[in-house]
Amino acid sequence: MQKKYKISQIYVAELKNYFQQVIEFLKLEAEAIAQTANRLQPQQVGLAIQLLSVCKGKVILVGVGKSGLIARKIAATLTSTGTVAVYLHPADALHGDLGIVTSNDVAILMSNSGETDELVEIMPYLKQRQVPIIAIVGNLSSSLARNADVVLDASVEKEACPLNLAPTTSTTVALAIGDAIAMTLMHVKELTPEDFALNHPAGRLGKRLTLRVSDIMHSGFENPTISPTATWLEVITAISQGGLGAVNVVDNLGQLLGIITDGDLRRTFQKIDPTKLESIVSDAIMTQNPITVSPDYLAYDALQLMENRPSQISVMPVVDKQGICLGLIRLHDIVRSGL
Repeated sequence: MQKKYKISQIYVAELKNYFQQVIEFLKLEAEAIAQTANRLQPQQVGLAIQLLSVCKGKVILVGVGKSGLIARKIAATLTSTGTVAVYLHPADALHGDLGIVTSNDVAILMSNSGETDELVEIMPYLKQRQVPIIAIVGNLSSSLARNADVVLDASVEKEACPLNLAPTTSTTVALAIGDAIAMTLMHVKELTPEDFALNHPAGRLGKRLTLRVSDIMHSGFENPTISPTATWLEVITAISQGGLGAVNVVDNLGQLLGIITDGDLRRTFQKIDPTKLESIVSDAIMTQNPITVSPDYLAYDALQLMENRPSQISVMPVVDKQGICLGLIRLHDIVRSGL
């Protein structure tokens, strides 16, 4: 149960003041990003994108402290959008992890001051390996800026911190630059929604673009079939055995002839003369030429096929190009998959 807090009138003015402070800090950071967009040099940005787009290895993100956290996030964004990237802590690099860096890589070093000891110390070793260095830096006169191949200006007039000390505006600007680079690389590499989905298989978009009927359909022993001459009792037994609410009717070559659902059985029993029940066979009960789907069909498209029709269907036969019955797929299974 959600708690309800009583706010006395004496604090109302203070609450409004808190809100105003939050808004001001947001505007401060937003304005800093806008200023960065005007401050960045076209040639430097172009060189950065060129280096990254033709990189044959991976992008190495390096930073410590808050800049390190931003570097981790940018590395994750790059990797998930088609550019292989890793985060490397400079201290760990100097104690063996430098082994992951090759001459095919590109390094992005991040520091607001540009004088972070660990970053300054690692630069000569990156240059020894002929690794191009892109600096996202807040001080263009710093050691990092002077020794980098490309410099992206991430300077800010002040931090959002009331003491102008805690990295806030500067880290926001650095992250925005990293995101802008990642999104531009997506455009340059012409990343498609399908490409994006391959890197996000657990997400809903990923599943919609990658999960196929073959991944969730019922086949083999889970898909009992019957002949067109099967008795009504054999039909009931097959449906009960499969537990799918339906059974496929096939010929002796496995070609799909029709499907019988629980509903088909009920409707047949309601119409037929009980004295003729013994003579009823599956051929007379089944739905001929049912809606079918191929195993390589996207599960999401199969869902649309089952739902977007005047009369929804809850189960559908799966067949190959020759019409051979391969199994059944249920609406319930598609929904349960998370689509």
